[in-house]
Amino acid sequence: MVSKAIANNVAASNVMAETVSDAEIVAQFKQRGCWGLYTSVDLKGGCDPASIRDAEKIHRFIIELCDLIDMKRFGEPQIIHFGPPCERVAGFSMTQLIETSLVSGHFANETNAAYLDIFSCKEYEPSKAAEFCRDFFGAESATYQVLFRD
Repeated sequence: MVSKAIANNVAASNVMAETVSDAEIVAQFKQRGCWGLYTSVDLKGGCDPASIRDAEKIHRFIIELCDLIDMKRFGEPQIIHFGPPCERVAGFSMTQLIETSLVSGHFANETNAAYLDIFSCKEYEPSKAAEFCRDFFGAESATYQVLFRD
């Protein structure tokens, strides 16, 4: 898996890219007293077509992801299929409120890709979450970015 963590650079007040471990990310998150931790996961390179087109499987993914990162779901997820007029963006979109914010995602049928976002005011392990996403949907590759929300 390709991993890229992005964290706000306090000294330069811009964004710096560096590869860091989950433990380092969580430690920085706590040390800085950040408002939230945001991870965007891009699954490109061949998600299993059947899995990204199956609302029940996406529902199971949401529950298992929230359990993995120890987030309490608030209500049921919303999973909606969008189709034409634009085939490029046809596919499911989903949101799941969690007590500390939300998980969302978009699944692109045309490219068998998925674009997932996890935002929480409670810490979690970004690479663990990204690896789970990749494995769950059978993607050949995944990249993720991490931002601290101050």
